[in-house]
Amino acid sequence: MIKRWISRFYLSLIVLFLYAPIGTLMVLSFNNSRTSVKWGGFSLKWYEKLFENKTILAALGNTLLIALLSAVIATILGTSAAIAIHHMKKRKQSICLSIANIPMLNAEIVTGIAFMLLFITAGDLLAKAGIHFEMGFGTVLIGHITFNLPYVILSVMPKLKQLNMSMYEAALDLGAGERQAFFQIVLPDIMPGVLSGFLLSFTMSLDDFVITHFVKGLGADTLSTLIYSELRKGIKPEMYALSTMMFLAVFFVLLLMNLNPRNKN
Repeated sequence: MIKRWISRFYLSLIVLFLYAPIGTLMVLSFNNSRTSVKWGGFSLKWYEKLFENKTILAALGNTLLIALLSAVIATILGTSAAIAIHHMKKRKQSICLSIANIPMLNAEIVTGIAFMLLFITAGDLLAKAGIHFEMGFGTVLIGHITFNLPYVILSVMPKLKQLNMSMYEAALDLGAGERQAFFQIVLPDIMPGVLSGFLLSFTMSLDDFVITHFVKGLGADTLSTLIYSELRKGIKPEMYALSTMMFLAVFFVLLLMNLNPRNKN
């Protein structure tokens, strides 16, 4: 009885530490007062002002678009790379996986500075050739694709190792082309890993600040860089409202996934 009570207390403490900051943020999003230390009554005005703030909406649009594009491109490239690595010999596999994991294991600030120097050097070389180049949306997208690739590869590789290649070979023997056999046999089997890599890439891209800060240039702010630039003035209450909406969206998606009838069987 005592052990059960201690375990429940410990679990409650963990949940409290995880979600107390988010709960505080959600409460402040409904605070009529602009300051976080004074409760001015319940109000939805910060949600109204959120949809009137073009700067925040533009940063939100950039964040979602970059996250979606980088996740899609990284998923395609990462899945292709995982299939190629899977068909290599074990020694070459370990070497390629080690190289592919460098962007994930390397410190983000090192990767960000390296990308910044690369883009600056490329801009100087292109300027000498009469081509105008500057950092912005495209450079942020390239940076996000790069650090998302290892997550996709690591998500797809275990599914490829579990794949029964005899089904693929049987499809070829029965007259299917290599492309048809891949899309009808191999891809459905590794799809859980592909989807996991996509969702992980999308989440990591939404969350990234360091690399984005170094390669964004002018006019390509995401939510993380916009919040950082406004810290000196103080975070606007509209950000509380936006954060609350994003958290609730993720919460309801997870809730729907867990309420799926197939999970009850």
